[in-house]
Amino acid sequence: MGFRDIFVRTSSVESLTYDVSASLAPVTSLDSLSPFFRGNRTATRQEAMSVPAIARGRNIICSSIASIGIEVRDRVTGMDVDVPRVIRTPDPRIPGVATYVWTLEDLLFSGYAYWQITELFADTQRVRSVQRISPDRVTINTNSDSTEIESYSIDGHTPLPLSGVGSLVVFYGNDEGLLNRAGMTIRTGAELERAAALYAREPVPQMVLKSNGTALPADRIAKLLESWGASRRNRTTAFLNADISLETLGFDPEKLQLAAARSYIATELARALGIPAYFIDAETGSSMTYSNASTTRQTLIDFSLIPLMNSITERLSMPDFVPSTQRVEYALDDYLRGSALERAQIYEILNRVGALSAEEIRIQEEMIR
Repeated sequence: MGFRDIFVRTSSVESLTYDVSASLAPVTSLDSLSPFFRGNRTATRQEAMSVPAIARGRNIICSSIASIGIEVRDRVTGMDVDVPRVIRTPDPRIPGVATYVWTLEDLLFSGYAYWQITELFADTQRVRSVQRISPDRVTINTNSDSTEIESYSIDGHTPLPLSGVGSLVVFYGNDEGLLNRAGMTIRTGAELERAAALYAREPVPQMVLKSNGTALPADRIAKLLESWGASRRNRTTAFLNADISLETLGFDPEKLQLAAARSYIATELARALGIPAYFIDAETGSSMTYSNASTTRQTLIDFSLIPLMNSITERLSMPDFVPSTQRVEYALDDYLRGSALERAQIYEILNRVGALSAEEIRIQEEMIR
């Protein structure tokens, strides 16, 4: 038994009968397959996360959704029912929030997210536990027209089963993913970050040290350049004797408008992420005041989080996770709670009209458990 086998669960349940023709899934966009057929218009996750605007936007979007609780309701009565463990903690080896953060990132960046089924319930055949699979490990095998997905493979191995233990739970995003849709903008942002790092190391235009006397051997030149670079990192004042002169080439960061370019790209990446620019501090001069702070969470949900939240809840509401009479939802009440003053004003109105008693208000505020 290898080390990886420790985490792989087996099931004694007999395999389900499965209609192969019904297993075919549509290819939502050919651009979604580009991570598997790399092109010049796509970016990598490493390039994306090297840009502060994307890193901050990713953390706000994915961490915000992962922090919201998930509940299961009866479709007819709307009553809460017990949430299966696989929905709270999909992979029992790690906290549920970690699985959801990375699953949401996969949807945001790649347009797809994958869970591999590791265990089923023996009686209902529903999913009992899963493990997240990174999209860059998954190969999509399509038909000759590239319109239908026939099977999936992990790490280029044998195609996975179409159902049961070892098969994939596929989450579909709303587009081809940020790395494909905004790949060129991401790569531009990454290049600007590299340029900023270069100017941080060499905080003046490109310099040429010119010998006014005899030609210097290679070892003398190397030592001279090393000494010059070390001195410039430690002090701003330099001294040159008559044998060496300094010439500068190119432009400094101010003339290149490097700061303005980075600010512009940050705003463009905020648009690509679908998040208001002020959330990632991409707009200069904008700020979030106390008067509008209570509405920012609702704004974030309406314009940024809803598409990813729907991708998660719609897939988890399918019969392999919960009965067809139930649906999975995000519990937004706690996330959207207003300030203490706002809640007190609402409670005062509801109590006055008889909609809530004082005891019910205490329960709502967790003063009584």
